[in-house]
Amino acid sequence: MTTEQHKALVQAFVQAVNQQDWKRLDELVAPDFVRHSSTFGQPPIRSRDQLREFLVGEFGTFPDAQETIHFLVAEGDKVAVHSHFHGTQRGPMGSFPPSDRVLSADFINIYRIADGRIAEAWVEWDCLNGLIQLGHLAAPSE
Repeated sequence: MTTEQHKALVQAFVQAVNQQDWKRLDELVAPDFVRHSSTFGQPPIRSRDQLREFLVGEFGTFPDAQETIHFLVAEGDKVAVHSHFHGTQRGPMGSFPPSDRVLSADFINIYRIADGRIAEAWVEWDCLNGLIQLGHLAAPSE
């Protein structure tokens, strides 16, 4: 696959998640998918099935969630994505109760492609800022 095909694969993945098209997600993601993230409280994800469960749960928390891609950069078997997440917290998020507030946050994903599927991802975002936006933590005083 070319880097342009890798980018198209990642775009198709984001579209499938936005549409909650889990059958399409299964076609795009390797069964032994691994997701890495240092975000506090997120479970380890070590398979495509665990990823789907995580995403279904995320839509339970943010039923109107949408990811918008700002840009993609590809090299070799990796695609880096700068995206924006927008969603209203209608369900619990770990120990945090629903806030009915909007989370609007940029984040970075790096995907590794293998055999025409997404095999691995590294996901990072500003969790502290997100918890402040949702009203779960107070903003630091200036």
